[in-house]
Amino acid sequence: MKLTVVGGGYVGLTTGVCFAHLGHEVMVVEKIPQKVELLKAGKSPIYEPGLEELMQESLRAGRLSFTTDLKEGLEFSDVIFICVGTPQRPDGSADLSQVEEVARETAKLMTSYKLLIEKSTVPVNTHQLIKKTVQRYIKSPDIPYDVASNPEFLREGSAIEDFLKPDRIVVGVESERAKKIFEDLYKDFNCPIIFTDPATAELIKHASNSFLAMKISFMNMVADLCEKTGADIKLVADGMGYDKRIGREFLNAGIGYGGSCFPKDVKAFIRIAQDYGLDFGLLKEVDRINQERPIRFVEKVKSIFWSVKDKKLAVWGLAFKPNTDDIREAPSIKIVDMLLREGAKLSLYDPKAMENFKLLFPEGKGISYAKDPYSAVENAEALLILTEWEEFKKADLKRVKSLMALPIIVDGRNVYEPSEVRALGFEYYPVGR
Repeated sequence: MKLTVVGGGYVGLTTGVCFAHLGHEVMVVEKIPQKVELLKAGKSPIYEPGLEELMQESLRAGRLSFTTDLKEGLEFSDVIFICVGTPQRPDGSADLSQVEEVARETAKLMTSYKLLIEKSTVPVNTHQLIKKTVQRYIKSPDIPYDVASNPEFLREGSAIEDFLKPDRIVVGVESERAKKIFEDLYKDFNCPIIFTDPATAELIKHASNSFLAMKISFMNMVADLCEKTGADIKLVADGMGYDKRIGREFLNAGIGYGGSCFPKDVKAFIRIAQDYGLDFGLLKEVDRINQERPIRFVEKVKSIFWSVKDKKLAVWGLAFKPNTDDIREAPSIKIVDMLLREGAKLSLYDPKAMENFKLLFPEGKGISYAKDPYSAVENAEALLILTEWEEFKKADLKRVKSLMALPIIVDGRNVYEPSEVRALGFEYYPVGR
């Protein structure tokens, strides 16, 4: 099939590259000319394992192209994936201006049938707003079109596998014509395909992310009790996870969730409910617990030292999760900011996210960036672990100890087994253990 993807960000680029990898012809429309030139050269502006390699493969095969021209994209295909950003407004609601712009400009350019597909995360009944916008700006009421919802469920760091081997595919449609297109598009996928109305599909996305965020906040709440009572949160999670009704995933305690989805989607879901006269108090508490996690971590660090002023602290991990360079809503941002305000001297290291982090925290004024994890800990009085990169799990802790001024590890991600680390002579402070 021929497919057009509007938006060359995380969702759009992954969607376009993966569909091209599966043999479809894909054109990605991106507004920023410099970004398009980078993509045409086979360079990904984001780090996602395997993405750049698949992109280069499809570029060479002629199945993938990039343009800044929406008109060219609409002439290329009748199937239009809307993958633009829906950033959070100050009141928690989603900013849908980019979605509105795509709908408006598409309507002005349409001369034949188009299937407009929401891939971006949007509030329930956004499809109605898209339809209303198209009706206002379309050249002729006789030009047919459909609006559908096909939410993405991609995890940063494993997006390629999530796209190619999904747990399920959710499609919200209102016509048989649109349904048939999706049936053809996804016929080779070996997973349940759930056809619903568009409103239900939109709601499934927000409900899924909010539920997963709730699991994380719940375990972080229990972790605090474990620390007070001497219980082990990892064993609590294992014991819960064997229950098929609960499952083990998303039961890891730590310094909270971050990224472009969970924080934004929880707040947006709260706001959506509020707009319909409902109070999602449960999700407000999920958000409150998550907001407190970095604060509790910094308080733990301060309690270990009495004062962190002028202390050299090494920080491993800046990305909100491993296998990505994304620092959006990363707990590291709040933790680093709070420690700097307390007068600490920080040596930071992350395998992929340092360049993004430097935009927020330039080198100097208590901040330095290390070339590797070992140089970060040289003469440090504590090591703070904020992201569970595999590189850190495999680190030579004997070497780490020999380089540090004081053998103290404050582990915000429970990377190590406490008994093993303490046996090496470290003071070790995990979460809930």
